Amino acid sequence: MTSFTPETALIKMTPYGLYCPQGRFYIDPVRGPIERAVITHGHADHARNVAETYFTTFGSSPILQKRLSNDISLHTVSYGEPFTLGETTVSLHPAGHILGSAQVRVEHQGEVWVVTGDFKRDHDPTCQPFEVVPCDTLISEATFALPIYRWPPAGQVARDILAWWDENIELHQVSVLFCYALGKAQRVLAELKKLTDRRVFLHGAILPIVDIYREAGIPMVPAEKIDLQNKRDYAGEMILAPPGALGSPWMRRFKGAQTGFCSGWMRVRGNRRRRGYDRGFVLSDHADWPSLLQTFEDSRASRIQLHHGYSDILVRYLGEQGVDAISLGSPFADLESG
Repeated sequence: MTSFTPETALIKMTPYGLYCPQGRFYIDPVRGPIERAVITHGHADHARNVAETYFTTFGSSPILQKRLSNDISLHTVSYGEPFTLGETTVSLHPAGHILGSAQVRVEHQGEVWVVTGDFKRDHDPTCQPFEVVPCDTLISEATFALPIYRWPPAGQVARDILAWWDENIELHQVSVLFCYALGKAQRVLAELKKLTDRRVFLHGAILPIVDIYREAGIPMVPAEKIDLQNKRDYAGEMILAPPGALGSPWMRRFKGAQTGFCSGWMRVRGNRRRRGYDRGFVLSDHADWPSLLQTFEDSRASRIQLHHGYSDILVRYLGEQGVDAISLGSPFADLESG
């Protein structure tokens, strides 16, 4: 391992995002135009239409083509498959965040850096589990880096959602469950599949991503797009919709509906009240506090660099434990996950 200075850093934070000068590529660039981008996953705050050429996993490729364009220059690789960019050897490894999500391992002259991207350690039937990748320096997200953020088992959350749905059936009311269109909605459908074969209705923004997951072989409960022209009574039905639909004209079709929200932010009860949901379900696609600390230890990294979320607080905590840690700031807007 070489001695570290900001000038010799293998990956740096720049106004365009994380940049590897030795490989001449960006990781999840926030603006462009740039020549080459390695994309960790398909959420809009990580995959932007700003590069001439993209590198990502096979699992992420249909998502990027759906969201950016079918005409983008796209190089896809399998997990663990090394490829050369400039003077570096790069490989992508499962991050456990959503379908196709990846950590980025970069090696140059014996020095290994890993960028986790968004990740989680909890079980998720819709994507490959997180892989521990040993490295010298780990660059990690810190979205939920406070000790209060600890996730219940997803199976228990799914049982709670099903019980809430049953209660609303008894009341002859519609259940509208808000969740992010990419990743969270598919995870809810897959977790429900273990408990029921009931059909779920979907907002139009969610259905195309569900189709991509089904083509990837992910088992989920039956689902059908809401037809707003159809005046049928949806009482007793479950509907999944993106958070942006709350308070929109789309919701007028479901007056009196019971509303719920699936997110790690629901760990704090006040968040549910402030956002106006009847129920909150704690289900996150990010690492919680124990998982963050376990990942730093498992990586055996001698340096930890953090961005996003509560990175400053986590840097302080790690410093008190004798860990070499710094905050890189946060170029990413949290648009689609939580």
